[in-house]
Amino acid sequence: MSAPLIAVGGVNRTWDGSDRTGVNAAYAKSVLAAGGVPLILSPLLGSSHAARALAGVDGVLFTGGEDVHPAWYHAEPSPHLFPPSRERDLFELALFAAARQMELPILGICRGIQLINVAMGGTLYQDIPAEYPTAIDHNPTAERHHRTHAVRLEAGSRAEVALGSAPLTVNSFHHQAIRDLAKGLIATGWTEDGLIEAVETVPGTPWLLAVQWHPEEMFGEANAPDGGLFRALVKEASRRESESVDSSAPRDPAGFDRVSGHQGTAAGRSPR
Repeated sequence: MSAPLIAVGGVNRTWDGSDRTGVNAAYAKSVLAAGGVPLILSPLLGSSHAARALAGVDGVLFTGGEDVHPAWYHAEPSPHLFPPSRERDLFELALFAAARQMELPILGICRGIQLINVAMGGTLYQDIPAEYPTAIDHNPTAERHHRTHAVRLEAGSRAEVALGSAPLTVNSFHHQAIRDLAKGLIATGWTEDGLIEAVETVPGTPWLLAVQWHPEEMFGEANAPDGGLFRALVKEASRRESESVDSSAPRDPAGFDRVSGHQGTAAGRSPR
């Protein structure tokens, strides 16, 4: 069996005066270290090509980046909102819809956990300091691999199985967080102030796990528990790849609800 192909959601940026698209190399290194083959998907593909881009893919990783536009969850923009990317929102909402319909395993990181929650009908705190004052600094000025606060995991959850039961301290670089948890998701990780740090899908539904911190930045730490998240994704993707080899049934994402296939989601909404 070959190494599973993991689609990794990318960003568009202007660097050194040129428009570029790609990902933080730490994401690709983490997928490779876990035994997967990363395939970078640029938002330039657009929502119309999102499903086609997943042909042959065995799992999907939604990465960090811009704020999700609050119009997707029927909220007015906060003055503290960081500039969102309509192009990326549209592409990744369509990518998530197709991935769910294809029953691909999904891992979300930072923006990824927020996008998943919004796509499935949840809402966000647009700015933690303004809307959820807390003594914990969720967006400190620190090196990206520096661990700054503890996270408590639900015993027996996918998150705990992937990360282990030892006390966990994580890095943190976010000013937004889950407010109202989407139907179909369960919270399985929290900071001491009560903010959600990990979610997963309910039993009996396609595999999904997402975290609010940046586990990819720990790829250089040989014994870091964070690598377990990528190994969990690759394991599920390998299982799906094995099953697909044994099945001749075609998978067709066409005609599926653009976001999750359920009522009460972000489907049909458009940022103002």
